[in-house]
Amino acid sequence: MHTAYVIVTVLAAAWVGFSGFSLLRRAKFVVDPLVEYGVPESWWTWLGLAKTAGAIGLVAGLWIPVIGYAAAVGIVLYFAGAIITNIRARAYSSIPFPLLYMVPVIVAVGLGAAA
Repeated sequence: MHTAYVIVTVLAAAWVGFSGFSLLRRAKFVVDPLVEYGVPESWWTWLGLAKTAGAIGLVAGLWIPVIGYAAAVGIVLYFAGAIITNIRARAYSSIPFPLLYMVPVIVAVGLGAAA
């Protein structure tokens, strides 16, 4: 179980970290929806840093579990906010995308609790 926890946590962190890095680099596939949803550009750097910090926190949680749990809570709340943003923008077809980042983090937490 511990091996699965480590693998899923590292993959979830890499996935969320990629998302944060893509936002910080202003990748078109990340920025275009933000413009469409009305997210102010002044928030983008902070949002990218929040995702990146969450990814780092997940990895740090392999050694200091409380940091990993705190990072996981932050990531889940972040992507819950993304889902709410999609709903407010009536972009219902985009709702699965935040879930693609949220679910692996939740699975990692579950595996960590079981390990």
